[in-house]
Amino acid sequence: MKSPLRILHLEDDPRDTELVQETLASDGIICSVERVESEADFTASLERGGFDLILADYTLPSFDGISALKIALRHRPQVPFIFLSGTLGEEVAIEALKIGATDYVFKPRLSRLTPSVQRALREADERAGLTQAEEALRRSEAYLAEAQKLSHTGSFGWNVSSDEIYWSQETFRIFGYDPAAKATVEMVLQRTHPEDRPALLQLIDRVSSEMKAFDFEHRLLMPDGSVKHVHVMAHAMNGVTGKLGFVGAVSDITERKQSEEKLRRSEAELLEAQRISHTGSWKHHLSSGIVTISPEVRRIFGMESEEDTSKVDFFFGRIHPEDRPIEAQNYERAILAKADFESDYRVVLTDGSIKHIHNVGHPVLSEAGELVEYVGTVIDVTAARIAEEKIRRNERELRQIVDTVAQLVVFLSPDGKALYANRFTLEYTGLSPEDVKADDFRERVFHPDDVERLRDERKKALLRGVPFENEQRARRKDGQYRWFFIRFNALLDEQGRPTRWYAAGIDIEDRKQAEEKIQKENLALRQEIDHSLMFEEIVGGSLALQSVLARVAKVAPTDSTVLITGETGTGKELFARAIHKRSLRSSRAFVSVNCAATPATLIASELFGHEKGAFTGALQRRLGRFELAEGGTIFLDEIGELPPETQIALLRVLQEREFDRVGGGRPIRADVRVIAATNRDLEGAIDGGTFRKDLFYRLNVFPIEIPPLRERKEDIPTLIEYFVQRYARKVGKKIRSIEKATLELLGSYPWPGNVRELQNIVERSVIFCESDLFSVDPSWLSFESSAPPSGGEAITKMSPVQEKEAIERVLAATAGRISGPSGAATQLNMPASTLESKIRSLKINKFRFKRV
Repeated sequence: MKSPLRILHLEDDPRDTELVQETLASDGIICSVERVESEADFTASLERGGFDLILADYTLPSFDGISALKIALRHRPQVPFIFLSGTLGEEVAIEALKIGATDYVFKPRLSRLTPSVQRALREADERAGLTQAEEALRRSEAYLAEAQKLSHTGSFGWNVSSDEIYWSQETFRIFGYDPAAKATVEMVLQRTHPEDRPALLQLIDRVSSEMKAFDFEHRLLMPDGSVKHVHVMAHAMNGVTGKLGFVGAVSDITERKQSEEKLRRSEAELLEAQRISHTGSWKHHLSSGIVTISPEVRRIFGMESEEDTSKVDFFFGRIHPEDRPIEAQNYERAILAKADFESDYRVVLTDGSIKHIHNVGHPVLSEAGELVEYVGTVIDVTAARIAEEKIRRNERELRQIVDTVAQLVVFLSPDGKALYANRFTLEYTGLSPEDVKADDFRERVFHPDDVERLRDERKKALLRGVPFENEQRARRKDGQYRWFFIRFNALLDEQGRPTRWYAAGIDIEDRKQAEEKIQKENLALRQEIDHSLMFEEIVGGSLALQSVLARVAKVAPTDSTVLITGETGTGKELFARAIHKRSLRSSRAFVSVNCAATPATLIASELFGHEKGAFTGALQRRLGRFELAEGGTIFLDEIGELPPETQIALLRVLQEREFDRVGGGRPIRADVRVIAATNRDLEGAIDGGTFRKDLFYRLNVFPIEIPPLRERKEDIPTLIEYFVQRYARKVGKKIRSIEKATLELLGSYPWPGNVRELQNIVERSVIFCESDLFSVDPSWLSFESSAPPSGGEAITKMSPVQEKEAIERVLAATAGRISGPSGAATQLNMPASTLESKIRSLKINKFRFKRV
C-alpha cells in the first residue's frame, strides 16, 4: 500500500489546511498535513525533515512567504515548494518562481492544486533521477579509469581528417607522456622503437586510406632505455559530422611478452602443462614416415619405454577396431587435401581399458606448397565423455521424473518454440508429441486472448534470457479453459545466452475464482466506505431507543427482511448496519443504495447490473449491487421512490431469489438479505397507485420504526457530549465543559432534522469555539421554521394528487427554492434529494415558481 503524501503547510488558518486536505483526497491523493504558522515552527519542521511537499501562504502574521521560501531552499532545497495564497500578485509570483518556488496556486482557484502538486512531485522525482544518473556517470567514469589502470589498457580516438588524437589517462601513462600535453601522431612515432617505426608508418598510411579495422603489435623505446610491448586494436567509424576516424584500445603487453619468452625458454614447463591438461603433441614427417611425440602422448596411449613409437602404424594399432577404418580414411583425406582435420576415436590399452581421444592435425607446407609434415595434438577426453554420458543418463532420468509431475512442463528452444512436453501436459491437452513440436502449439493450447495479450511481452522476455512468469488459460482436452501460473527458466551457455527454456505451469483456477469473489466484496466495501461512518455508534439510553434496539437484537440473527421507517435524519442506515453487524452475514459485504438519488432510468442497472451493449454507454459488463452484496446484506434506502418497473424486479428477487442483469437472459441466483427504509407512508402510496401492495407485504416482514429526536429528548445531552468530543478531537481542540444555557437551548429545540441536524450544529459550533467551554449560536436554530409545517409531516400520508398540490403550495411559498434553511425541503421536513425525486415523479415544473 502506498504511503500517504507528507505535506508541510505554512498557513495561519486551519480551515484552509482542512480544505487542502479534502481537495487532494477528493482527487485520490491521500496525504498527512502538518500545519505551522510561525517562522520558528516552520524552521524546526524543516530541520526535522520527512516531508514530500511544502505549501505556503504568502501573507502571514509573523513573516512573509518569500522569507519562508528562502528558509526552505536553505534547509530542504530538494522538496517542492508551492505558494497557495489568495493575495499573491502576478509579479510577486513570477519573482517567487525565479527565486526557486516550484509553482503558485491562488486559493480561489483551488481546482489547480492537484495538477500543480502532481507536476511538482513528478519534477522532483525527475530531478532526483537526473542527480542519480549524473552520480552514476561519474562513478562509471571512475570505474573505467580504474579498470584501464588495472588492466594496463588505454583508449584512444583518432580523427583522420584533422589528425586530432584523444588519449585516456592510461594511454598517456603507457606512452610516458604528461596528460596535460596534446596527443599527436608524431608523439606516437617518437616513442616507437626505431626497428618497428617503418612498419608503423606503413600501417598508418594503409589504414588512413582504406579505413579498415587494424590489429598491430610493436615496441616502445622509453626515455629511460626500457622497452615496452604494446598491442593496438581499433575499428573505423564514421561520425555524425561525416568525419572519418578510428576508436580503439592500446594495451601494455610487456608482461605477456616476457611470459611468452619464458615459456619458449622452458620446455619443461610446457610439458608439465601438457600433463596437467592431458594434452600431448605429435609430428608426422611424411617423407621419412617418422612420428615424434611428447611424453604426454606416451602416457595417454599407455606406451612402454621399449616400444617403438616412431611409425604411424603403431598408433593405428592402438585405435579401437571399430574406429580404426574411419580414422584411417580421415587422415588419408586430410593428406590429399593438405587440410586441417579433427577426429574423435577410442584407443584400447594393453590392460584392456578404453580411452576417448580428440585428435587435431595441421599441415606444414614448404615454400613450394608441398606437404612436408603434419603437427597436432591428442587430448585425453575420457573424463569429459564419462561426464557427458552421465549427463545424458541424468537427462533421461530427469525426463522420467518430469513425466510424473502433475504440472504442465514444456521444454522450449531459445526462441520459444516447444520441443518436448511431459506426460501430464499431453494427457491434459490431448495432444501428441508431434503436435507439441508444431508451429501452432501455443494457439492450440492457450486462450486466444492470452496468446495475443502476452505475445510481445513473451518475445521480449525470451530475448532478455532471465527467468520470467505469467498467468494464462490452458485448454483442457474437453474444451474447458483453466488458469495456470507459468514460470520460465533458461539454461544458459558460457556466454550467458539461453540454449533451452523450461516452462512449468501450476493450475490456479481455484485461486482465480477465490480472487474474483474477494474482488467483488472489496469493490462493494470500497464503494460504501465513504458512507459507513455516518455515526460511530448508536448513542442514547431513552426507553424509546432501547425499545428499537431490542427489536434490532431480535431480528438481527435471522435472515428476515426488515422495513425501517422514520423521519429523515433519524439514522435509519445506522440501524440497518447494526442489524447486519449482529447477523450471521456480518463477515460479508454491506451494500447501501439510495433509491431516490439514482435516476429512474438507471436504478435497474444500479441494482441488478448490465451486460455489455445493453444500452447506450454500456461499454462493458457491470456488476449490480445485488451481486456485490452476495452472501451479505443490501440496504435499500428511500424504497418508496423506486419506479414501478423496478418494483417488479425487486419483488422477483424477494420471491424467487433470482434476477437478470439489464440486457441479459440468464437468471442469477441471489443469496442476499434485504433491509429497506423510507420516510414515506407506503400504505398511502399504495392507495395512490405509486407503490405495489405485494411488494410492501414482502418488505414489511419485520417493521422497525425509529422515533424522532423530539420523542427521546432525554438522549439529547448524551448525544451533544458525544458529538462535542468527537469533533473536538477531529480539529485538535480541548473542550472541557458544555455551557448550561446551550444544553437548555438544544433541549428545548424540536429538531425537525433529528440527529443529523444536531450533529451538524455541534460540528459547526466546535469549529467556531475559541475556548474550552462549548456553546451554540442561538441564531443557528430557527424556532419558527423548526416546527413541523402544516401538512409537512403528513405529506407522506397523502395520495399522489394531494401530495402534488402540497408540494406546489410550498414551492410557491419558497419561490421555487429547494434546499437551504428556508427551502421547500426544510418546510416539508424531507431531504432535498427526496423532494427532487418527488418533483420528477409527479411531473411538477419547479421553474414556474421562480421569481424574476
